[in-house]
Amino acid sequence: MVIAARSRPPLLRATARPRRATAVRHLGPNWYACVMGTAIVAGSGAALPVRVPGLRTALTAVWALSLVLLVVLLAARALHWVHHRDQARAHLLDPATAPFYGCLSMALLAVGGGALTVGRDWIGTGPAVALDAVLFTAGTAVGLAAAVTVPYLMAVRHRVGPEQATPVWLLPLVAPMVSAALGPHLVPHLPPGQPRRTLLLACFALFGLSLFATLVMLPLVFARLVTGGPPPLALTPALFLVLGPLGQSTTAAGAFADVAPGVVPAPYDEGFGLLAVLYGVPVTGFALLWLCLAGAHVVRALRRGMRFSMTWWSFTFPVGTCVTGAEALARHTGLLAYDGLTLFLYVLLVAAWVTAAVHTARGLVSGALPAGPDPVPSAPRPATARTR
Repeated sequence: MVIAARSRPPLLRATARPRRATAVRHLGPNWYACVMGTAIVAGSGAALPVRVPGLRTALTAVWALSLVLLVVLLAARALHWVHHRDQARAHLLDPATAPFYGCLSMALLAVGGGALTVGRDWIGTGPAVALDAVLFTAGTAVGLAAAVTVPYLMAVRHRVGPEQATPVWLLPLVAPMVSAALGPHLVPHLPPGQPRRTLLLACFALFGLSLFATLVMLPLVFARLVTGGPPPLALTPALFLVLGPLGQSTTAAGAFADVAPGVVPAPYDEGFGLLAVLYGVPVTGFALLWLCLAGAHVVRALRRGMRFSMTWWSFTFPVGTCVTGAEALARHTGLLAYDGLTLFLYVLLVAAWVTAAVHTARGLVSGALPAGPDPVPSAPRPATARTR
Protein backbone atom coordinates (compact mmCIF):
# COMPACT_ATOMS: atom_id res chain seq x y z
CA MET A 1 0.00 0.00 0.00
CA VAL A 2 2.82 2.37 0.77
CA ILE A 3 4.53 1.65 -2.51
CA ALA A 4 1.26 2.20 -4.39
CA ALA A 5 0.62 5.46 -2.57
CA ARG A 6 4.07 6.75 -3.39
CA SER A 7 3.79 5.82 -7.05
CA ARG A 8 0.52 7.64 -7.65
CA PRO A 9 1.51 11.31 -7.29
CA PRO A 10 3.95 11.33 -10.25
CA LEU A 11 1.33 9.57 -12.38
CA LEU A 12 -1.34 12.04 -11.31
CA ARG A 13 0.95 14.99 -11.99
CA ALA A 14 1.71 13.63 -15.44
CA THR A 15 -1.94 13.19 -16.39
CA ALA A 16 -3.02 16.49 -14.82
CA ARG A 17 -0.38 18.51 -16.60
CA PRO A 18 -2.14 20.61 -19.33
CA ARG A 19 -1.26 19.86 -22.90
CA ARG A 20 0.71 22.59 -24.63
CA ALA A 21 -1.04 24.35 -27.50
CA THR A 22 1.52 23.30 -30.09
CA ALA A 23 -0.69 24.44 -32.97
CA VAL A 24 -0.03 28.10 -32.09
CA ARG A 25 3.67 27.86 -31.36
CA HIS A 26 4.63 29.50 -34.64
CA LEU A 27 1.67 31.87 -34.75
CA GLY A 28 3.55 35.15 -35.05
CA PRO A 29 2.20 38.72 -34.97
CA ASN A 30 2.42 38.78 -38.78
CA TRP A 31 -0.93 36.96 -38.84
CA TYR A 32 -2.71 40.18 -37.92
CA ALA A 33 -2.08 41.23 -41.52
CA CYS A 34 -5.01 38.95 -42.45
CA VAL A 35 -7.29 41.08 -40.29
CA MET A 36 -5.88 44.31 -41.68
CA GLY A 37 -6.25 43.21 -45.28
CA THR A 38 -9.81 42.01 -44.75
CA ALA A 39 -10.97 45.10 -42.86
CA ILE A 40 -9.54 47.50 -45.45
CA VAL A 41 -11.54 45.79 -48.21
CA ALA A 42 -14.72 46.69 -46.33
CA GLY A 43 -13.66 50.14 -45.15
CA SER A 44 -12.26 51.41 -48.43
CA GLY A 45 -15.20 50.06 -50.44
CA ALA A 46 -17.69 52.18 -48.49
CA ALA A 47 -16.71 55.41 -50.31
CA LEU A 48 -16.38 54.11 -53.86
CA PRO A 49 -17.66 56.54 -56.52
CA VAL A 50 -20.07 53.92 -57.90
CA ARG A 51 -23.18 52.36 -56.43
CA VAL A 52 -23.58 48.65 -57.08
CA PRO A 53 -26.66 46.76 -55.80
CA GLY A 54 -25.73 44.53 -52.89
CA LEU A 55 -22.25 46.04 -52.54
CA ARG A 56 -22.97 47.59 -49.15
CA THR A 57 -24.23 44.28 -47.78
CA ALA A 58 -21.17 42.46 -49.12
CA LEU A 59 -18.86 45.04 -47.54
CA THR A 60 -20.60 44.68 -44.19
CA ALA A 61 -20.21 40.91 -44.39
CA VAL A 62 -16.49 41.31 -45.10
CA TRP A 63 -16.18 43.62 -42.10
CA ALA A 64 -17.95 41.03 -39.94
CA LEU A 65 -15.43 38.46 -41.16
CA SER A 66 -12.57 40.76 -40.14
CA LEU A 67 -14.12 41.13 -36.67
CA VAL A 68 -14.34 37.34 -36.30
CA LEU A 69 -10.74 36.95 -37.48
CA LEU A 70 -9.60 39.57 -34.97
CA VAL A 71 -11.31 37.80 -32.05
CA VAL A 72 -9.92 34.40 -33.10
CA LEU A 73 -6.39 35.73 -33.51
CA LEU A 74 -6.46 37.60 -30.21
CA ALA A 75 -7.45 34.36 -28.48
CA ALA A 76 -4.82 32.33 -30.36
CA ARG A 77 -2.10 34.87 -29.61
CA ALA A 78 -3.09 34.81 -25.94
CA LEU A 79 -2.59 31.03 -25.97
CA HIS A 80 0.74 31.59 -27.68
CA TRP A 81 1.94 33.89 -24.89
CA VAL A 82 0.66 31.53 -22.17
CA HIS A 83 2.08 28.28 -23.53
CA HIS A 84 5.05 29.46 -25.60
CA ARG A 85 6.55 32.43 -23.81
CA ASP A 86 10.01 31.45 -25.00
CA GLN A 87 8.88 31.76 -28.61
CA ALA A 88 7.05 35.01 -27.89
CA ARG A 89 10.20 36.53 -26.38
CA ALA A 90 12.21 35.23 -29.32
CA HIS A 91 9.85 37.09 -31.66
CA LEU A 92 10.57 40.36 -29.86
CA LEU A 93 14.31 39.78 -30.12
CA ASP A 94 14.19 38.77 -33.78
CA PRO A 95 14.68 41.74 -36.16
CA ALA A 96 12.63 39.91 -38.81
CA THR A 97 9.60 39.43 -36.54
CA ALA A 98 9.54 42.26 -34.00
CA PRO A 99 8.31 44.93 -36.47
CA PHE A 100 5.17 42.88 -37.04
CA TYR A 101 3.94 43.87 -33.59
CA GLY A 102 2.75 47.03 -35.30
CA CYS A 103 0.22 44.86 -37.13
CA LEU A 104 -1.72 44.27 -33.91
CA SER A 105 -2.34 47.99 -33.59
CA MET A 106 -3.40 48.36 -37.22
CA ALA A 107 -5.71 45.34 -37.01
CA LEU A 108 -7.53 46.83 -34.02
CA LEU A 109 -7.80 50.21 -35.71
CA ALA A 110 -8.93 48.85 -39.08
CA VAL A 111 -11.73 46.77 -37.57
CA GLY A 112 -12.81 49.69 -35.38
CA GLY A 113 -12.87 52.07 -38.32
CA GLY A 114 -14.87 49.56 -40.36
CA ALA A 115 -17.46 49.37 -37.59
CA LEU A 116 -18.22 53.05 -38.07
CA THR A 117 -18.23 53.03 -41.88
CA VAL A 118 -20.11 49.81 -42.71
CA GLY A 119 -20.57 47.77 -39.53
CA ARG A 120 -23.19 50.19 -38.19
CA ASP A 121 -25.59 48.88 -40.83
CA TRP A 122 -25.88 45.65 -38.85
CA ILE A 123 -25.04 46.57 -35.26
CA GLY A 124 -26.40 50.12 -35.13
CA THR A 125 -24.67 53.49 -34.84
CA GLY A 126 -24.42 53.51 -31.04
CA PRO A 127 -22.70 50.11 -30.69
CA ALA A 128 -20.52 50.92 -33.71
CA VAL A 129 -19.29 54.14 -32.09
CA ALA A 130 -18.63 52.33 -28.81
CA LEU A 131 -16.75 49.50 -30.55
CA ASP A 132 -14.70 51.94 -32.60
CA ALA A 133 -13.86 54.01 -29.51
CA VAL A 134 -12.61 50.94 -27.65
CA LEU A 135 -10.58 49.57 -30.56
CA PHE A 136 -9.23 53.01 -31.46
CA THR A 137 -8.03 53.60 -27.91
CA ALA A 138 -6.45 50.15 -27.64
CA GLY A 139 -4.96 50.29 -31.13
CA THR A 140 -3.46 53.73 -30.59
CA ALA A 141 -1.89 52.70 -27.29
CA VAL A 142 -0.43 49.54 -28.82
CA GLY A 143 0.77 51.48 -31.86
CA LEU A 144 2.59 54.08 -29.79
CA ALA A 145 4.18 51.33 -27.69
CA ALA A 146 5.35 49.52 -30.83
CA ALA A 147 6.65 52.75 -32.39
CA VAL A 148 8.92 53.23 -29.39
CA THR A 149 9.74 49.66 -28.34
CA VAL A 150 10.65 48.14 -31.69
CA PRO A 151 13.15 50.85 -32.77
CA TYR A 152 14.62 50.71 -29.26
CA LEU A 153 15.12 46.95 -29.52
CA MET A 154 16.62 47.39 -32.98
CA ALA A 155 19.16 49.79 -31.53
CA VAL A 156 20.14 47.94 -28.34
CA ARG A 157 19.40 44.26 -28.98
CA HIS A 158 18.91 43.45 -32.66
CA ARG A 159 22.17 45.01 -33.87
CA VAL A 160 21.00 45.42 -37.46
CA GLY A 161 22.94 47.19 -40.20
CA PRO A 162 21.86 49.31 -43.18
CA GLU A 163 22.37 46.31 -45.47
CA GLN A 164 19.55 44.51 -43.61
CA ALA A 165 16.96 47.27 -44.14
CA THR A 166 13.59 46.00 -45.39
CA PRO A 167 10.15 47.63 -45.76
CA VAL A 168 9.06 45.54 -42.76
CA TRP A 169 10.86 48.11 -40.59
CA LEU A 170 8.10 50.59 -41.46
CA LEU A 171 5.32 48.56 -39.80
CA PRO A 172 5.63 49.88 -36.22
CA LEU A 173 6.12 53.42 -37.52
CA VAL A 174 3.03 53.52 -39.74
CA ALA A 175 0.69 52.33 -36.97
CA PRO A 176 0.24 55.85 -35.48
CA MET A 177 -0.61 57.10 -38.99
CA VAL A 178 -3.51 54.64 -39.10
CA SER A 179 -4.75 56.18 -35.83
CA ALA A 180 -4.38 59.62 -37.40
CA ALA A 181 -6.46 58.58 -40.41
CA LEU A 182 -9.27 56.84 -38.51
CA GLY A 183 -9.48 59.00 -35.40
CA PRO A 184 -11.25 61.92 -37.15
CA HIS A 185 -14.25 59.64 -37.79
CA LEU A 186 -14.93 59.77 -34.05
CA VAL A 187 -14.73 63.57 -33.83
CA PRO A 188 -18.39 64.26 -34.77
CA HIS A 189 -19.51 61.82 -32.06
CA LEU A 190 -17.82 63.81 -29.27
CA PRO A 191 -19.29 66.84 -27.50
CA PRO A 192 -18.58 70.11 -29.32
CA GLY A 193 -15.70 72.29 -28.21
CA GLN A 194 -12.63 71.05 -26.41
CA PRO A 195 -13.23 67.28 -26.82
CA ARG A 196 -13.54 67.47 -30.60
CA ARG A 197 -10.64 69.87 -31.01
CA THR A 198 -8.41 67.81 -28.71
CA LEU A 199 -9.01 64.59 -30.63
CA LEU A 200 -8.46 66.26 -34.02
CA LEU A 201 -5.18 67.88 -32.98
CA ALA A 202 -4.06 64.66 -31.25
CA CYS A 203 -4.59 62.84 -34.54
CA PHE A 204 -2.62 65.58 -36.29
CA ALA A 205 0.22 65.02 -33.81
CA LEU A 206 0.13 61.29 -34.58
CA PHE A 207 0.29 62.22 -38.26
CA GLY A 208 3.52 64.16 -37.65
CA LEU A 209 5.00 61.46 -35.43
CA SER A 210 4.54 58.77 -38.05
CA LEU A 211 5.42 60.96 -41.02
CA PHE A 212 8.80 62.11 -39.75
CA ALA A 213 9.71 58.65 -38.47
CA THR A 214 8.89 57.26 -41.91
CA LEU A 215 10.94 59.95 -43.63
CA VAL A 216 13.92 58.83 -41.55
CA MET A 217 13.45 55.12 -42.29
CA LEU A 218 12.35 55.17 -45.93
CA PRO A 219 15.72 56.30 -47.36
CA LEU A 220 17.36 53.27 -45.75
CA VAL A 221 14.87 50.98 -47.46
CA PHE A 222 15.27 52.63 -50.85
CA ALA A 223 19.07 52.69 -50.60
CA ARG A 224 19.14 49.00 -49.66
CA LEU A 225 16.97 48.15 -52.66
CA VAL A 226 19.09 50.11 -55.13
CA THR A 227 22.56 49.25 -53.84
CA GLY A 228 21.99 45.79 -52.39
CA GLY A 229 19.98 44.25 -55.19
CA PRO A 230 16.48 42.76 -55.17
CA PRO A 231 15.20 41.25 -51.93
CA PRO A 232 14.87 37.47 -51.51
CA LEU A 233 11.94 36.03 -53.44
CA ALA A 234 9.79 35.35 -50.37
CA LEU A 235 10.31 38.91 -49.12
CA THR A 236 9.58 40.66 -52.42
CA PRO A 237 5.86 41.32 -51.67
CA ALA A 238 6.98 43.32 -48.62
CA LEU A 239 7.99 46.10 -51.01
CA PHE A 240 4.29 46.99 -51.13
CA LEU A 241 4.49 47.96 -47.44
CA VAL A 242 6.02 51.28 -48.49
CA LEU A 243 2.61 52.22 -49.90
CA GLY A 244 1.15 52.06 -46.37
CA PRO A 245 2.48 55.33 -44.95
CA LEU A 246 2.02 57.08 -48.32
CA GLY A 247 -1.63 56.16 -48.79
CA GLN A 248 -2.50 56.40 -45.11
CA SER A 249 -1.00 59.87 -44.71
CA THR A 250 -2.97 61.09 -47.73
CA THR A 251 -6.09 59.57 -46.20
CA ALA A 252 -5.36 61.26 -42.87
CA ALA A 253 -4.88 64.67 -44.49
CA GLY A 254 -8.23 64.31 -46.21
CA ALA A 255 -9.92 63.20 -42.99
CA PHE A 256 -8.58 66.28 -41.16
CA ALA A 257 -10.06 68.53 -43.83
CA ASP A 258 -13.42 66.74 -43.63
CA VAL A 259 -13.98 67.43 -39.93
CA ALA A 260 -11.95 70.61 -39.33
CA PRO A 261 -14.73 73.16 -40.16
CA GLY A 262 -16.46 74.06 -36.92
CA VAL A 263 -13.89 72.17 -34.84
CA VAL A 264 -10.82 74.41 -35.16
CA PRO A 265 -11.08 78.18 -35.70
CA ALA A 266 -10.30 79.95 -38.95
CA PRO A 267 -7.90 80.04 -40.73
CA TYR A 268 -6.75 76.65 -39.45
CA ASP A 269 -9.83 74.89 -40.80
CA GLU A 270 -8.98 76.17 -44.28
CA GLY A 271 -5.36 75.17 -43.73
CA PHE A 272 -6.40 71.54 -43.32
CA GLY A 273 -8.21 71.78 -46.64
CA LEU A 274 -5.07 73.07 -48.31
CA LEU A 275 -3.02 70.32 -46.68
CA ALA A 276 -5.32 67.64 -48.06
CA VAL A 277 -4.58 68.70 -51.64
CA LEU A 278 -1.08 70.18 -51.50
CA TYR A 279 0.22 67.19 -49.54
CA GLY A 280 -1.95 64.44 -50.96
CA VAL A 281 -1.37 65.05 -54.67
CA PRO A 282 2.45 64.76 -54.72
CA VAL A 283 2.49 61.92 -52.19
CA THR A 284 0.00 59.97 -54.29
CA GLY A 285 2.23 60.56 -57.30
CA PHE A 286 5.16 58.98 -55.46
CA ALA A 287 2.90 56.14 -54.31
CA LEU A 288 2.04 55.35 -57.93
CA LEU A 289 5.72 55.37 -58.81
CA TRP A 290 6.45 52.94 -55.99
CA LEU A 291 3.50 50.78 -56.98
CA CYS A 292 4.98 50.35 -60.45
CA LEU A 293 8.46 49.69 -59.05
CA ALA A 294 7.24 47.14 -56.50
CA GLY A 295 5.00 45.51 -59.10
CA ALA A 296 7.96 45.07 -61.45
CA HIS A 297 9.92 43.35 -58.68
CA VAL A 298 6.99 41.05 -57.94
CA VAL A 299 6.69 40.05 -61.61
CA ARG A 300 10.43 39.31 -61.61
CA ALA A 301 10.09 37.22 -58.45
CA LEU A 302 7.14 35.26 -59.86
CA ARG A 303 9.11 34.43 -62.99
CA ARG A 304 11.88 33.11 -60.76
CA GLY A 305 9.59 30.81 -58.82
CA MET A 306 8.27 32.86 -55.90
CA ARG A 307 5.71 30.80 -53.99
CA PHE A 308 3.00 31.86 -51.59
CA SER A 309 3.95 32.98 -48.11
CA MET A 310 2.29 35.19 -45.53
CA THR A 311 4.14 38.17 -47.02
CA TRP A 312 1.53 38.08 -49.81
CA TRP A 313 -0.81 39.88 -47.41
CA SER A 314 1.42 42.90 -48.05
CA PHE A 315 -0.52 43.28 -51.29
CA THR A 316 -3.73 44.11 -49.41
CA PHE A 317 -3.66 46.73 -46.64
CA PRO A 318 -1.07 49.06 -48.24
CA VAL A 319 -3.01 49.12 -51.51
CA GLY A 320 -6.19 49.70 -49.49
CA THR A 321 -4.68 52.84 -47.96
CA CYS A 322 -4.01 54.12 -51.47
CA VAL A 323 -7.69 53.50 -52.28
CA THR A 324 -8.80 55.63 -49.33
CA GLY A 325 -6.19 58.24 -50.21
CA ALA A 326 -7.50 58.47 -53.77
CA GLU A 327 -11.05 58.74 -52.41
CA ALA A 328 -9.97 61.68 -50.23
CA LEU A 329 -8.38 63.45 -53.19
CA ALA A 330 -11.49 62.87 -55.28
CA ARG A 331 -13.60 64.55 -52.57
CA HIS A 332 -11.35 67.57 -52.18
CA THR A 333 -10.38 68.15 -55.80
CA GLY A 334 -13.54 67.05 -57.60
CA LEU A 335 -11.43 65.46 -60.33
CA LEU A 336 -12.85 62.44 -62.12
CA ALA A 337 -9.29 61.19 -62.60
CA TYR A 338 -9.10 60.35 -58.89
CA ASP A 339 -12.44 58.54 -59.10
CA GLY A 340 -10.98 56.39 -61.85
CA LEU A 341 -7.81 55.82 -59.82
CA THR A 342 -9.96 54.78 -56.84
CA LEU A 343 -11.79 52.15 -58.87
CA PHE A 344 -8.59 50.80 -60.42
CA LEU A 345 -6.86 50.47 -57.06
CA TYR A 346 -9.92 48.88 -55.45
CA VAL A 347 -10.12 46.22 -58.15
CA LEU A 348 -6.42 45.55 -57.54
CA LEU A 349 -7.08 45.35 -53.79
CA VAL A 350 -9.93 42.85 -54.13
CA ALA A 351 -7.90 40.66 -56.49
CA ALA A 352 -4.98 40.68 -54.04
CA TRP A 353 -7.24 39.90 -51.08
CA VAL A 354 -8.93 36.97 -52.82
CA THR A 355 -5.55 35.54 -53.85
CA ALA A 356 -4.03 35.86 -50.37
CA ALA A 357 -7.17 34.55 -48.64
CA VAL A 358 -7.47 31.47 -50.86
CA HIS A 359 -3.81 30.52 -50.45
CA THR A 360 -3.98 31.10 -46.69
CA ALA A 361 -7.06 28.90 -46.38
CA ARG A 362 -5.32 26.17 -48.35
CA GLY A 363 -2.29 26.42 -46.09
CA LEU A 364 -4.44 26.10 -42.98
CA VAL A 365 -6.31 23.10 -44.34
CA SER A 366 -3.13 21.35 -45.46
CA GLY A 367 -1.32 22.10 -42.21
CA ALA A 368 1.47 24.07 -43.87
CA LEU A 369 0.38 27.11 -41.84
CA PRO A 370 0.76 28.73 -39.37
CA ALA A 371 4.42 29.53 -39.60
CA GLY A 372 6.51 32.49 -38.58
CA PRO A 373 7.60 35.12 -41.11
CA ASP A 374 10.54 34.24 -43.29
CA PRO A 375 13.89 35.38 -41.86
CA VAL A 376 15.52 38.46 -43.30
CA PRO A 377 19.03 37.84 -44.67
CA SER A 378 21.76 39.44 -42.62
CA ALA A 379 23.72 40.53 -45.66
CA PRO A 380 22.87 41.78 -49.13
CA ARG A 381 22.85 39.46 -52.08
CA PRO A 382 26.22 39.18 -53.81
CA ALA A 383 26.74 41.37 -56.83
CA THR A 384 27.28 38.34 -59.03
CA ALA A 385 23.66 37.33 -58.46
CA ARG A 386 22.37 40.41 -60.21
CA THR A 387 21.67 40.20 -63.93
CA ARG A 388 21.95 42.91 -66.49
